[in-house]
Amino acid sequence: MSSKQEYWLSGPIPDVPALLQPAAHALLQSVREVKEYLSDFPEEQLWEKPFGRASVGFHLNHLTGVLDRLLTYAKEETLTDIQFQFLKNEGNGEKAPSSRKLILDFEHKVDEALAYFKNIPETTLTDERFVGRKKLPTTVIGLLFHAAEHSQRHVGQLLVTVSVLKG
Repeated sequence: MSSKQEYWLSGPIPDVPALLQPAAHALLQSVREVKEYLSDFPEEQLWEKPFGRASVGFHLNHLTGVLDRLLTYAKEETLTDIQFQFLKNEGNGEKAPSSRKLILDFEHKVDEALAYFKNIPETTLTDERFVGRKKLPTTVIGLLFHAAEHSQRHVGQLLVTVSVLKG
């Protein structure tokens, strides 16, 4: 597949249920775009906040963290103390890993999501799930779709931030 061709035009991903193909494509596209946008990004600008907006480092951390949390809810599990600590520190650049490591973390989390997609019975996609302490109602497919679209949204924000900082 050409790196210029978007994932959604590349055909189905083997073993991913048809209803989850769009989410799988969007997550894979997110990984590809993050790698592309950061291929020559200066490491010293990773935690800069242009115009008071979120840093590139925040977006990279958040991509991984939110995907992890939404998968947890989809699996009908509760967030751990480690996940809450990660959430608290997503925008903190102190002792943060390099952009390369943050990208790898996101790529691994997407791989984990795709493995989950391949093993989820399609009959459970409309099962009710709850989000957060307030137990806001959704469904398994709602969580997985949101994970994909939320990732794409932050990749777009990351692109703008990278462009401003490199500009």
